[in-house]
Amino acid sequence: MDLYSDEYFMKEALKEAQKALDKDEVPIGAVIVSNNQIIARAHNLTETLNDVTAHAEMQAITAAANYLGGKYLTDCTLYVTLEPCVMCIGASAWAQLTKVVFGAPDLKKGYTRYNLKMTHPKTEIVSGVLKNDCSRLIQDFFKNKR
Repeated sequence: MDLYSDEYFMKEALKEAQKALDKDEVPIGAVIVSNNQIIARAHNLTETLNDVTAHAEMQAITAAANYLGGKYLTDCTLYVTLEPCVMCIGASAWAQLTKVVFGAPDLKKGYTRYNLKMTHPKTEIVSGVLKNDCSRLIQDFFKNKR
């Protein structure tokens, strides 16, 4: 595996998902990369913060904007273990992310179920990176909850 490959950064997002799992949060992780450097790491915190908007992507976008000192994340890539929901893909569009890479599809609440045109026109979308690893983490979490 190449250093600085989509797989490399998705593995970093999976580490964040594990942090969420350790907190009994839905295990979704995200990292934002600029110039092959991770500038933000985040995981789902909806239970911890009692906030339905505290998705991994939202936390990462806020952290990256704070790191860069501006609201636009042009020339940045978001890596997230699960397909973004409509809220998160909308936030990625507003932030003008250059690329969004996700692992597992979200057949119930993923944005592609609703509207494929929600991304910023210049944003590249890559899906299915480490899909099996990302899917397994989520599936195991919900199996253990039932």
